[in-house]
Amino acid sequence: MSVWIAVIATGVGCYALKLGGLVTPQRVLADPRVRRFADLVPVALLTALIAVQALAQNGSLQLDGPRLAGLGAAVAALLLRAPFLVVLAVAAGVTAVLRLLL
Repeated sequence: MSVWIAVIATGVGCYALKLGGLVTPQRVLADPRVRRFADLVPVALLTALIAVQALAQNGSLQLDGPRLAGLGAAVAALLLRAPFLVVLAVAAGVTAVLRLLL
């Protein structure tokens, strides 16, 4: 039952967040500080998500060689301006090959 409470609470929170964005006055959204903040929040959240997925396992820090190599390969592909699906394929491929070999 606690899972459903979490699902409902998350849904209500998401709805409230969207509603907050809709009812915020335009003059607040036009402020350069708010615009800069809104531009940088997705980058920070995505970075945190990548760090958790790449470096954590079962609630603890886990430096896993194949995962870190896959992350490095993804960064290299991004620096080479590869399309997103290619970046994903490269990261998954490097990780899979290293897991197979190790």
